[in-house]
Amino acid sequence: MPTSFTVVPVEDGNNSANAAGESKPISLSKIFKDGDGVDNLQESHSDDDAQKETSPFISSDDDREPSYDGKNMALFEEEMDSAPMVSSLLNKLANYTNLTQGVREHEEAEDGVTRVAVMVPQMGTFIGVYLPCMQNILGVILFLRLTWIVGTAGILESFAIVFMCCICTLLTAISMSAIATNGVVPAGGSYYMISRALGPEFGGAVGLSLYLGTTFAGSLYILGTIEILLLYIVPTASVFKGDNGEATPNDMRVLGTCCLLLMALVVFVGVKYVNKLALVFLSCVILSIMATYAGVIKSIIDPPDFNVYLLGNRSLKMEVIKNNSSTAEVWGLCSPNATYDEYFTLNNVTEIRAVPGLLGGVIKDNLWNNYGQAGEPIEKKNLPSVPAQGLSSDNNCIYVLNDITSYFTLLVGIYFPSVTGIMAGSNRSGDLRDGQRSIPVGTILAILTTSFIYMSFVVLFGACIDGVVLRDKFGYSVKKQPVIGILAWPSPLVIVIGSFFSCCGAGLQSLTGAPRLLQAIARDGIIPFLQVFGHGKANGEPTWALLLTVGICEIGILIASVDNVAPILSMFFLMCYLFVNLACAVQTLLRTPNWRPRFKFYHWTLSFLGMSLCLSLMFICSWYYALVAIMIAGCIYKYIEYRGAEKEWGDGIRGLSLNAARYALVRLEEVPLHTKNWRPQLLVLCKLDSELKVKHPRLLTFISQLKAGKGLTIVASVLEGTYMSRKEDAKTGEQSLKAALAAERTKGFSHVIVSSSLRDGFSILIQAAGLGGMKHNTVLMAWPAGWKQARDSSARRNFIETVRETTSAQQALLVAKNIDHFPDNQERMKEGTIDVWWIVHDGGLLMLLPFLLSQHKVWRKCKMRIFTVAQMDDNSIKMKKDLQMFVYQLRLDAKVEVVEMHDSDISAFTYEKTLVMEQRSQMLKQMHLSRTEREREAQLIHDLNTGSHDKAAGATSNQVHMTWTKDKLLNERNKQREGMAVKDMFSMKPEWENLNQSNVRRMHTAVKLNEVVVKKSKDSQLVLLNMPGPPKNKNGDENYMEFLEVLMEGLDRVLLVRGGGREVITIYS
Repeated sequence: MPTSFTVVPVEDGNNSANAAGESKPISLSKIFKDGDGVDNLQESHSDDDAQKETSPFISSDDDREPSYDGKNMALFEEEMDSAPMVSSLLNKLANYTNLTQGVREHEEAEDGVTRVAVMVPQMGTFIGVYLPCMQNILGVILFLRLTWIVGTAGILESFAIVFMCCICTLLTAISMSAIATNGVVPAGGSYYMISRALGPEFGGAVGLSLYLGTTFAGSLYILGTIEILLLYIVPTASVFKGDNGEATPNDMRVLGTCCLLLMALVVFVGVKYVNKLALVFLSCVILSIMATYAGVIKSIIDPPDFNVYLLGNRSLKMEVIKNNSSTAEVWGLCSPNATYDEYFTLNNVTEIRAVPGLLGGVIKDNLWNNYGQAGEPIEKKNLPSVPAQGLSSDNNCIYVLNDITSYFTLLVGIYFPSVTGIMAGSNRSGDLRDGQRSIPVGTILAILTTSFIYMSFVVLFGACIDGVVLRDKFGYSVKKQPVIGILAWPSPLVIVIGSFFSCCGAGLQSLTGAPRLLQAIARDGIIPFLQVFGHGKANGEPTWALLLTVGICEIGILIASVDNVAPILSMFFLMCYLFVNLACAVQTLLRTPNWRPRFKFYHWTLSFLGMSLCLSLMFICSWYYALVAIMIAGCIYKYIEYRGAEKEWGDGIRGLSLNAARYALVRLEEVPLHTKNWRPQLLVLCKLDSELKVKHPRLLTFISQLKAGKGLTIVASVLEGTYMSRKEDAKTGEQSLKAALAAERTKGFSHVIVSSSLRDGFSILIQAAGLGGMKHNTVLMAWPAGWKQARDSSARRNFIETVRETTSAQQALLVAKNIDHFPDNQERMKEGTIDVWWIVHDGGLLMLLPFLLSQHKVWRKCKMRIFTVAQMDDNSIKMKKDLQMFVYQLRLDAKVEVVEMHDSDISAFTYEKTLVMEQRSQMLKQMHLSRTEREREAQLIHDLNTGSHDKAAGATSNQVHMTWTKDKLLNERNKQREGMAVKDMFSMKPEWENLNQSNVRRMHTAVKLNEVVVKKSKDSQLVLLNMPGPPKNKNGDENYMEFLEVLMEGLDRVLLVRGGGREVITIYS
């Protein structure tokens, strides 16, 4: 009978939860297992496994035992232990909430676990995003520098500066909106978005850039506060008096430091006081802007009765009492001992209206730029005057002078901080009712609103205020009032008070946000040396991060100039915005399945345009500051890459790397590899001991010397058994291989497979290791030194079959004898040679390997020697000349020598070697016989070796040791020689005649070649030999290992080389 299901109507989530009786508050300690960081959702680690991405919605070990209602879900009982039911998932999802940014007070810790009192987010788009962005965007530059920018650059260029910066922030906001709506954005805001989209390396670099930008923004706001205080509110507060009684940079430093300490104390005592004052500060900004617009409207009807005075066409610092004053009356304002200059005596004082009004016609004069050099007086170009040579220093007290040399790019750097602050809404993502809707709408509306305000102010300032007044940065010509203040209605005090509190509030906000941003970075653990700044007070306040922020902020205050600090923070904010656009573009182009933003009005071209604009603005503002900022970010990136904690956040850069790797692999397979590009791509067959450690670590040392980090290296091993039973051993072994690679500082891949037999495992690795065009072409393994002592023949068979399979796969093979005697990376071969014995040509790998080794510092001082063998009918002299020419054309620095090997009679030692070899091979074959047959055959071999043919002499032992050890071989050889002492040695010829003549010839070659190699290369540091292939007939496999042993006898470090059948070195360029 089919199971019947009952469908129960559900009205809403709360009612259904209550009805089910399972709607219990979920503890944050269960959702966030580590409450110290903002990335707890994604960086939970197990003790023995690699990093795994966890979710608060997946059942954990802490959860209660699942209860199954009836038998409806019996089919999925086993899955429910590790995967939750949909109802449980939805229940947890409904109770899930974000941690706030950290500005709320934490409750006291209970049982050693910090718990957070989480309230339901209540802020909407207007309060949570729009107003904070408005408050952060509108600030010090608007009130203190915008009029000067308009007067200096002109309306057209100023409009271009404002438009360019606003477009940059608008494009960045579009990219940020796409990232912010691609899932839940926990506390951490913009840093969280960038780091999770671009990875820990970029995330750390950009996060610190954003932190430094926010910190220097605090310096800018504090300097603006002190500037307003000293110039417009309490001019007598200056400690260090200048020549004319004016404030000096030292006043800015002293008072700025005091203001910084006071603000830091407020932030330390409690952020809640800053939050309560935020509305007051925002009200001041809005009232100041409204007063400015009201003043513009009033100027149409009744322009302000505010006049400025010019001497000739030069602006004077203060108002002259009489309307038609003579130069003498003006001169009285200076020092009595001052001398007249020519310009002063030739020109008269002129009075003009400071604010002609919107209909005053000054807009034509203010359209174009009026850049000037530092120290030059501000002049009204269209006003006639009598020219004169030079400017007397005595007249500085009356003229308004340019304090800095102005040019377009400087103004861009000074203005850009006024459009920063677009991420204020995303930084409050934890406090929003619906962040995925509020962040895009509120941020973009705030940018459009502020862009309209800035652009309208550019036009209105140029249309209402005279140019000489606009270029008066500090308002000296208007009785030391802010220039924007003389336009405002009803009084300039509105602007003075509003801008003062606005700068104070912005400075407090910077000192509040920067430490928490640094704390979030520190708690992520991606930059180890910053981890101390992740700690704070018991309630979570970032005390140590606040101290560092104050220290860095003090550096900006010591600069003591708003104009010099502004380009610095512009660099860091532009760097941050650049990577926001990059993150969106990369995610869009990769089309990863997880990239599903709810904000649909984005495109990768807009992101690339924003990224390009940010990069261009960085170099427009200041090319040297831009280079420094890029270097800082680059150093942080490399530090995290090599020393930082490893994180896997599913970032876009990893996806970009995967796409690039896939493209490169496909391209590699399309065209066969050329000889000039050939290099050994190694598959290293390692053996693990009983503790799953690498048995021959010098094998990895050798590949680091051979490869120098270039090309492909795959280190692999095989475990016998089944994968289900040895899965953990395989993981442990793979970690051991990775650790060994890291110890040798070798870049490569490690892989451990489990197979029913070692032979099958080696075969699988040789066939399937690598991917696409990145496959190995060379196999490296150690010589099986203990194959003679082994009770079975598996080691011998595995080695020979590996040789056959590499040959069949057209792969080169390197076999290292005495690998444990090879030098480590700390040794230096101060002298010696690397000898190459070139017997047969199988691709030229023998020539290439010594050259690659000589590139490493261990082998660099070793000389290369090439030996080749001349037969009876060869012309050894001509061979040497040809070989020298060939080596010269290969661009190798090597000494060439030809060794003559003449045909000679086969020695008795060769016959003896062959006899012992065949006897041992025969013994190994008996391993498969029955016990009785094995004993009988062993006794027969023993009798033959001792020369006794009397079968009745002695009975066989019940136990016969079948292992043919070195001591046993020497004992048997001594017994043979004792027998030969009383007989003629040639009486053994009847036994020699029964030997396989092919084996005799092979043994003869091995013996004679070994004699020559030992004679020439006994003291060399490394000997490279052609490796003969195994016999095609597998019946001769038992003898193959003996031939190789004889060939290498008496040599310490030997590398047997067998080519893959293709040319790997060429004489052509």
